[in-house]
Amino acid sequence: MILLHGLFGGLSNWEGVVSHFQARYNIHIPALPIYEAPAGDQLDFLVTFLENYIREMELQQVILVGNSLGGHVAILYTHRYPERVSQLILTGSSGLYENTSMGSYPKRGNYAYIRERVAYTFYDPAVATDALVDEVFSTTTNARKCFSIVRMAKSAQRNYVADLLPHIPTPVLLIWGKDDKITPPEVAEEFRRYLPQATLVMLAACGHAPMMERPAEFNKVLEAFLEAV
Repeated sequence: MILLHGLFGGLSNWEGVVSHFQARYNIHIPALPIYEAPAGDQLDFLVTFLENYIREMELQQVILVGNSLGGHVAILYTHRYPERVSQLILTGSSGLYENTSMGSYPKRGNYAYIRERVAYTFYDPAVATDALVDEVFSTTTNARKCFSIVRMAKSAQRNYVADLLPHIPTPVLLIWGKDDKITPPEVAEEFRRYLPQATLVMLAACGHAPMMERPAEFNKVLEAFLEAV
């Protein structure tokens, strides 16, 4: 099982999934090299990174679980190498539509704004802990990292996957927050329409990162899907 984080996501975002599944699955959480992406196709760079990782680790029939940008990478990888992916799980994935009305964290050095933006990710603003806000704030105050993130975000917005989705034969589980303001529920419905083998589960009182905000429900839905396929 490979867990793929989002643009501002960290490896800790998956703590609930790891603790629940680690006894039964070989879990990997590679750090996507967002800050190392060269000029050109940023998403292709991440897909190539994932392919190299899977080859180096000698993994087969992987389960890809991706949140936000991580979901986008998982979609592109599965389309390119469908024979290597047994199940695909998307949660708050980009690739069709993202609400960018709040901007791409342009106010560097403004801690209050960063807190507001991180809280916007969740249904319950309390999930945006001081530690989480501090982590994002630290990233945005680094000019090189901030530039890389903005460039990656723009690349993801340009990379529209609607034409690819009907050609993905893999069983797909969509776990979505009913209150996701970044990739709203209509986006999940659109993913379900395009994907040949997709199951959609909506979680109430939940925003853009269900595995963080509703870990127990997320794990229960994921476990049922994995056992049924």
